[in-house]
Formats: sequence, C-alpha cells, structure tokens
Amino acid sequence: MRCQICNKNDATIHLTEIADGVRTEMHICEQCAVEQDIAVKSHIPINELLSNLLAVQPSDDELSGSSEQSLACPHCGFTLAQFRKEGVLGCPGDYEVFEKTLLSLIEKAHDGKTAHCGKIPLKTPRDAKKQMELLNLRQQLDAAVQSEDYELAAKLRDKIKQSEKEQH
Repeated sequence: MRCQICNKNDATIHLTEIADGVRTEMHICEQCAVEQDIAVKSHIPINELLSNLLAVQPSDDELSGSSEQSLACPHCGFTLAQFRKEGVLGCPGDYEVFEKTLLSLIEKAHDGKTAHCGKIPLKTPRDAKKQMELLNLRQQLDAAVQSEDYELAAKLRDKIKQSEKEQH
C-alpha cells in the first residue's frame, strides 16, 4: 500500500480515527509522518511491557515495604505476588489497593509521566499546533529548572524564544 500523502513510499504507519461513529483510516510512510509531526514509536504489547518492567523492578519489599506486600484486594483477593507472576491485575479495585507500586511502574513506562496529556489531531490548525508545542516546551523548561538541569533549561529557553519569534 502506498503512502496517501506522497504516493511514493510504502505506507508503514496506519492511523485509524473514529469520530461521531465514522471511521477514517490514513496510511502513510515514516518520512511523511515525521514531516507531519506524528510521533512514531514502536508499540509493545502491554503484557510484554509489564513483564519487562517487573523484571527490572526492585523486590516487593524494597518497592512498597512489607505492609503493602501482604495486602490483598478486598474485592478479588489479588496480591502483589500474583501481579508479579501474571503481569495483569484481577479487578479495577486493584489499581487503588496497589497504587504505590503501580504508580512507580507507570512512571517508568512513560518516562516519568503519570498524567495523560492527549494527542494533537492531524487536522488541527497550524497555529494551535504551535501553541501546543510552546506549552509543551514551557512544561519541559519548568521540569528542567526543578531538576536543576540548567544546560537543558537554557536550550529549551532558546527554543521557546525562537518559536515565539516565528509566530510573530
């Protein structure tokens, strides 16, 4: 299948959008995805991701202390030992019961982020995309200053200034 943007390269990225019950698909090549600012990451099945994360995690005692180690979900009876073994949870209540342990796994899986910030739709006006990029850069700048990474903060500051000049 050919890329729907350039009609030259083979489409390796397949996007599906469902809006108001209408499904639309777009098939594009990696080069066009980069040009369209579409982040391309290889996706790992959730079970594999959890297994990999659990394999490099500290022991349950180191991670959550012996008090959480002995916890069991009041709804389904699930324990941390079962989670380590199976890589899946027993019920929605497990997210609350094992919150401390799960939060550290989520942070590790998402490069320290624990809040979903969404995606920018392809059809978003260019100005809105620039505003989102500026907002993202400012958030990164705040994080760099908080972690005292002043070299990165200076680079981000310069990027923000350059981006603001381009808008005006």
